[in-house]
Amino acid sequence: MRAFILAIGLLATVSVKAQSLPPEDTKKQPSPSGYVENMPSTDYDVKHYLADNIHYPDSARVHNIEGRVVVKFVVSEDGSVTDVEVVKNVNKECDEEAIRVVKNMPRWKPGIQNGKAVKVYFTLPISFKLTD
Repeated sequence: MRAFILAIGLLATVSVKAQSLPPEDTKKQPSPSGYVENMPSTDYDVKHYLADNIHYPDSARVHNIEGRVVVKFVVSEDGSVTDVEVVKNVNKECDEEAIRVVKNMPRWKPGIQNGKAVKVYFTLPISFKLTD
């Protein structure tokens, strides 16, 4: 009988520990969405911003390299641009220039879902075209 009571006591202790909640700091942040009710937007013309801020890499110019870099990034709840990555590349220098310009973009208006600002993925093609 004594062994049975001891076993029940140990089992109750194990059950309590298994049900404890994780610490507050280990909760996951919500993942960015691909589409929301109101997608992120800007107060400025993105095409003009890119035209004014892209510097065609010298090595790409010398070797007549042209193409379209496609960049994916997250517009955060506060409108900042984060997690910039190239999903379609042209060459190293053009890719790096596209990343640099996107990281330096002014804040966006964040995406809205159910009345709240949320993180949203955004994809932006950036063309590198040589002109005479």
